[in-house]
Amino acid sequence: MEHQERALAAYVAQVQKDPDTLGLVLVGSVARGSEREDSDVDVYLVVTREAFALAAAEDRWAWVDRRGLDYPGSYIDVKLADLDYLRTAVVRGDDPTRASFAGARVVFSRTAEIDELVAAISIVDDAAWANRIRSHVAQAHLHGGYFLRQAEEHGDPFLLQHASVHLTLAAARAALAAAHRLMPGPKYIHALVRGVPSPEGFVAAWDRVVEHPSAESAAALIARLDEWLGQGQSADESLSVFIRDNELAWLRGTVPAEYF
Repeated sequence: MEHQERALAAYVAQVQKDPDTLGLVLVGSVARGSEREDSDVDVYLVVTREAFALAAAEDRWAWVDRRGLDYPGSYIDVKLADLDYLRTAVVRGDDPTRASFAGARVVFSRTAEIDELVAAISIVDDAAWANRIRSHVAQAHLHGGYFLRQAEEHGDPFLLQHASVHLTLAAARAALAAAHRLMPGPKYIHALVRGVPSPEGFVAAWDRVVEHPSAESAAALIARLDEWLGQGQSADESLSVFIRDNELAWLRGTVPAEYF
């Protein structure tokens, strides 16, 4: 909308005076053209390595700027990055990071590399998608087939909720990976699992676990998932993948599968 574009132009004029500013990347609903009348303007402010290191030392990774200056309720929601941040995101950014750059628009840049990196961040190759499916199926097997059953057997209400949330998240993430869809964050999962192709009965089984978590509803969801994406993945294979992606993440320098 015109008032958000004016707010963005005003912010560009503000930050481009700073020699530490290398670029500004518009993301979020304004970049995608799906903004509401009162939507904020989401940006990544790309700065020099020195400026990024200084901000990192102060634990200053994000902030709000120009609050209420451009239209009622307006603000610029700023996240900080440098070129190394963008380069690393291309190689191993998690889904929320990659998704945040989908449809992004570089509105100011002192180097063409920013445009190239921003275009590459949201791209995931076929092999990586296949590996994600395997990881998320393993998560579903362990959380739904072991931890949730343990919760019922021991009358542990916390473990019941924890296992059911992780089971449904893993099943949804597997469905998204099969459709090559990035996961921008948990608040989008309920809608996204309905927006990607899946076999008949999968979403209904998913809903049952969300609404009535139990070993029975979990087994039904896992059965649907295995028929669709399990590809014969055995219990031992899932256990090893689960251990690799969770308990050994600290050793491998990765993040647990739910944060892929």
